[in-house]
Amino acid sequence: MNKKIPMTTPLVEMDGDEMTRIIWQQIKDELLLPFIDLQTEYYDLGLPARDQSDDQITIQAAEAIKKYHVGVKCATITPNAQRVEEYHLKEMWKSPNGTIRAILDGTVFRTPIVIDAIKPAVRNWQQPITIARHAYGDVYKGTEYRVPGPGKAELLFTGEDGTTFRQTVYDYEGPGVLQATFNKDASIRSFAHACFQYALNLKQDLWFSTKDTISKQYDQTFKLIFQEIYEADYKDAFEAAGLNYFYTLIDDAVARVIRSQGGFIWACKNYDGDVMSDMVSTAFGSLAMMTSVLVSPEGNYEYEAAHGTVTRHYYRHLQGEETSTNPMATIFAWSGALRKRGELDDNAALQDFADQLEAACFQTLDDGIMTKDLVGLCQDMTPTAVTTTQFIAAIRERLEQALR
Repeated sequence: MNKKIPMTTPLVEMDGDEMTRIIWQQIKDELLLPFIDLQTEYYDLGLPARDQSDDQITIQAAEAIKKYHVGVKCATITPNAQRVEEYHLKEMWKSPNGTIRAILDGTVFRTPIVIDAIKPAVRNWQQPITIARHAYGDVYKGTEYRVPGPGKAELLFTGEDGTTFRQTVYDYEGPGVLQATFNKDASIRSFAHACFQYALNLKQDLWFSTKDTISKQYDQTFKLIFQEIYEADYKDAFEAAGLNYFYTLIDDAVARVIRSQGGFIWACKNYDGDVMSDMVSTAFGSLAMMTSVLVSPEGNYEYEAAHGTVTRHYYRHLQGEETSTNPMATIFAWSGALRKRGELDDNAALQDFADQLEAACFQTLDDGIMTKDLVGLCQDMTPTAVTTTQFIAAIRERLEQALR
């Protein structure tokens, strides 16, 4: 391949932390820059840069996604007390993912990368299951209190017109804990629209689950809004496409998912989606093989890997050791963003490159070359465990052959 593929509109590139930051640069150097005239608007979301900017750089990155409509993000650290001390932070900054999701008001769709050599732990799963996670509110924006002793906890709402609603939550006879969570109709509606639109785009059935038999106001609101929007805006399109929308309780959904063959989208509230996406990714093989895209109703897309910064491998890297860290989900974040950029810009060459890059990844794995996390999961082959650098080099070799 002599000429690099051009880009007319930049991607929003958000760099990250630790081992994934190292891999991020390797992917660019080996799999992107030799083949694409890569255009990005760069934001360093590494923890030191976020601290230096008082986390304003995260807000700036989210606003840039609104401008350019496509972003790709490296994994980042959400600091706890130990990280505050380790990085000498000004304060315990919020999750960058949470900040970006709140600004874009998006829904997170997570889908496992599936290969023939790794069979799902659930034997009857034949196709990937996509988790649609409502990435707003609930326990992630909750207010908590450690109750020190006896007393009354109350729920109080004061309307703009001065009317109030007050209800006793619990009369504590001793120490305990208290939690309050919230959500908004507007965000739930955005979530519903994103799920129905994504299902139509993928031509897959949509399942939705809550626990409205127990949560007769909170979860019931989610259920009713989904049903209202389906009936008003999507029922005809679903029926014309031969697709089904299905609601059930979360516990029944889990049982149905385990018995299913896969190949559908499972919409979940924030906490349920957090847990179930990890369960699905592990059952399909590895969290390092889980793609993630944040989709907003306004047509903004943010792609990233579903896993963290791989801290343990990073500390080994700092000691000069070669690591065998799986870069697949991070590569697919780039390919997904490039494909979407190509779609929006009517750039067929860029879309084709994204397809070729993913195909080169699959060919490498099918040839038995993989990182250590996958080796023990393989069936019907004797794979070779390689370092991250060797794995990316093997992908590049196959990509170059495909692009000749």
